[in-house]
Amino acid sequence: MLFSPGWRAPIRQDGILAVFTLGLMLGGTLSATVIWLLSGLSAPLPPSARTAAVLAVAAVGVARELGLIRIPLPQNARQIPQEVLQTHLRRGTLQFGFELGTGVRTYVSATAPHVLALALLLVHESLPVTLLTGTAFGLGRALSALLTYLARDEHRDATVAARLPRMKTTTAVVSLIALALLLMG
Repeated sequence: MLFSPGWRAPIRQDGILAVFTLGLMLGGTLSATVIWLLSGLSAPLPPSARTAAVLAVAAVGVARELGLIRIPLPQNARQIPQEVLQTHLRRGTLQFGFELGTGVRTYVSATAPHVLALALLLVHESLPVTLLTGTAFGLGRALSALLTYLARDEHRDATVAARLPRMKTTTAVVSLIALALLLMG
């Protein structure tokens, strides 16, 4: 756990949160850069084919979140070792945030980030839009840590776990609708 009620480190928790958030943003931005570079491969496809592919991927994502189909998401089943945070707290927190921000070092259980990554890959957006999206992914992951830090509630994890399935489904449906509106409009 990045934050605990019995925090005894010589570094303030808000400083660690800032370093963690920076790592998340850098990791998300790096992943977005790779996606943008690879997205050039989809450039020869006609726009209508790319739009249809994005909407199909989003519809599959919604079906997965609703439990209508079972599709395993790509994951790296290894956890980031405890030593990363225990040896050098700031550097380890930055590394932990960076690895988590890339979205490839740890498991992302929601379908929406995968749909977004595939959409960016297929649509071949501009570099600034793609980079901002990756940075926003990192900030979105930081939001969970920020809310945990601010809540200081030992029951928060249970509350979030109970609401997570509904949040993931809602996010998938909203993503499909937003993509359809953006791409068809």
